[in-house]
Amino acid sequence: MKLVILGGGFGGLRLAQKLRNKPGFEITLIDRFNYHQFQPLFYQVATAGLDASNISFPLRKVFHKSRNVRFRMAEVKQILPSEKKVVTDSGDFSFDTLVIATGADTNFFGNRALAENAFPMKSTVEALQLRHRLIHNFEDALHVTDPLELQRLMNIVVVGAGPTGVELSGAIADMKRYVLPKDYPELDFSKMKIYLLEGTGKTLAAMSEISSKQSRQYLGKLGVTVLTNTLLRDFDGKTVQLQNGDKIEASLVIWAAGIKGNVPEGISPELIARGNRIKVDRYCRVHGYEDIYAIGDVAYMEELAYPNGHPQVAPVAMQMADLLVKNFRAVPEKKEFSYYDKGSMATVGRNLAVVDIPKPKLHFGGFFAWMIWMGLHLMQILGVKNRFFVFSNWLYNYMTYDQNLRLIFKEFYRENKKTG
Repeated sequence: MKLVILGGGFGGLRLAQKLRNKPGFEITLIDRFNYHQFQPLFYQVATAGLDASNISFPLRKVFHKSRNVRFRMAEVKQILPSEKKVVTDSGDFSFDTLVIATGADTNFFGNRALAENAFPMKSTVEALQLRHRLIHNFEDALHVTDPLELQRLMNIVVVGAGPTGVELSGAIADMKRYVLPKDYPELDFSKMKIYLLEGTGKTLAAMSEISSKQSRQYLGKLGVTVLTNTLLRDFDGKTVQLQNGDKIEASLVIWAAGIKGNVPEGISPELIARGNRIKVDRYCRVHGYEDIYAIGDVAYMEELAYPNGHPQVAPVAMQMADLLVKNFRAVPEKKEFSYYDKGSMATVGRNLAVVDIPKPKLHFGGFFAWMIWMGLHLMQILGVKNRFFVFSNWLYNYMTYDQNLRLIFKEFYRENKKTG
């Protein structure tokens, strides 16, 4: 089988790893980056807790001893199903079987002003851009005399109270408490406000009621102002306008409120479901095709327990990849996909986290949950070296109440600086 995999995220990488050196497979893995990104820790890169290299792993290194896997760094332009061909900016790739594992990107829901002025965080590069802007705002605040402009530079608005928004808000609150007053003694950080906006009635809406309640309590303890049932209407780079007419003066808005699937050109619009995801059957096959599959965040599959599609999280992508491995390897009877939810978790700040386990039904909060969160995330990172550096950074940060990665690289910042 000449197998082409689009995307080196959790699903695409796992599929290639499980099939490497297996007879009967010739695999080409295509991604626009030459590294795997550990998305759950993007927020720590953005808040100077970890270096970008700690959570990124070269894809070519993964397959050093693979005889049947080849990696190509390229951007997919179009899929031609009738010709069994993938068109990229680095040439065309033919396939017998195609697996689309292109993941998801930020969804601004058509709001052009937000897309231009707010900061997303769906890649390592975007996390670095956010870090530079976050730190540079405080550098700029040292030279500002106008009270309104000073308040704008010190205020931070995070939109979306899912795991990313909650974790990011908590990390920034920890910076405000332990780090920033020592870095910038000239500034009065009692005036710095961190807002977390959520359109629904609670934080961590996908988790249990107790996790939602605890996470909000933890955020309040850290000094984060949580505004539920609150929608952001517009942002011009200086002022946040809410749907209810209220305004928040802030020059930094972090958008963690929505994602959409990265659907390549060539997929019929009739096959696109809510959230810009590709409709697949219970075998992960794209409807209408026998040799094209989609897995992970870009796939929309309905099953009895998930009538509106699966959550867009890493375990779903990896379990879908495992199913394809079994079905591709000439199993006499192909199996349907059924998602096994092992649980969900989110960290809120230092010594604070929430963990839900569905079977048996368990909940943990506080320090013990925080330890579970750290242990599981540490083991999921690719590479022994990366795990060592992440653990070392965490240990250093915990012992010293400090991070040492608050660096501004001028040329990078100028090239990537957003207006406003």
